Amino acid sequence: MSADDAALALPAKAEPEAPIAAPALGFRTQVWLTWVSLLLFLLGGLGHLGLDYGLIGARLPFLLGLRLSPSGFVQGVVLTLFVTALSMSAALALAVLTALGRTSRNPVAFAVATFYASFFRGTPLLVQVLLIYLALPQFGIVLSALTSGVMALSLNYAAYLAETIRAGLSSVPRGQREAAEALGLSKLCVGMLIVAPQAMRIIIPPAGAQFVSMLKDSSLVSLMGLWELNFLAQSYGRSTYHYMEMLLTAAFLYWALSIVFEMVQHRLEVRFGRADGAPKA
Repeated sequence: MSADDAALALPAKAEPEAPIAAPALGFRTQVWLTWVSLLLFLLGGLGHLGLDYGLIGARLPFLLGLRLSPSGFVQGVVLTLFVTALSMSAALALAVLTALGRTSRNPVAFAVATFYASFFRGTPLLVQVLLIYLALPQFGIVLSALTSGVMALSLNYAAYLAETIRAGLSSVPRGQREAAEALGLSKLCVGMLIVAPQAMRIIIPPAGAQFVSMLKDSSLVSLMGLWELNFLAQSYGRSTYHYMEMLLTAAFLYWALSIVFEMVQHRLEVRFGRADGAPKA
């Protein structure tokens, strides 16, 4: 046997196994770690500004609305949420009516709905607030600051939300409605059981974003003297000459409220089968 044959007869030397790679962090874990890192970086930067945290702690109960205003009414975050909740409810009801008018074959209903939506989408919200609160008294219509603020927010956001609802309703194929009606279902049952659940998948994401914007735009009612979060932050900053502390505190409170609204929106998206842009498994 030659040397080459003997070499071929020897068993092949086993190659060393590659080390097992450690499992990578999950997507959610990486997202949370990034958020925490950015938040710590932000807080670290704020720590070098020399903020008066004692002042923030003393004013925080008032900003949160844990104390009533001198007139005995709610203030701060509580008033902000109260105004937002009232405006959301009124805007949603008005938006549904406007969307139905936009899809109606009645020329009068269609004209009224489109005229209303065009006016309130084509003029600034601040101008609408001032028109309702300052201009209407010229014609003998005097509204309180709270009523004026809620009315302005409701009318403005209903005009935008109506288009979102109209788009959601239009996304449902007409054949499904006709099939349901052929089975003997009433139009009300078709709308509630067939059209609405499918349209909600289209409506919820943009509607949620509009409600978050409404939460922030509720600060405009401070122009009318309501003691909401933005009004208190400016007042305390003006009286103490510590605008940075008060405005940053208000900003963080608005941010926290927006995060809560976004979490509710996400739960609704999961509920109606459209989370992260993909159908629910």
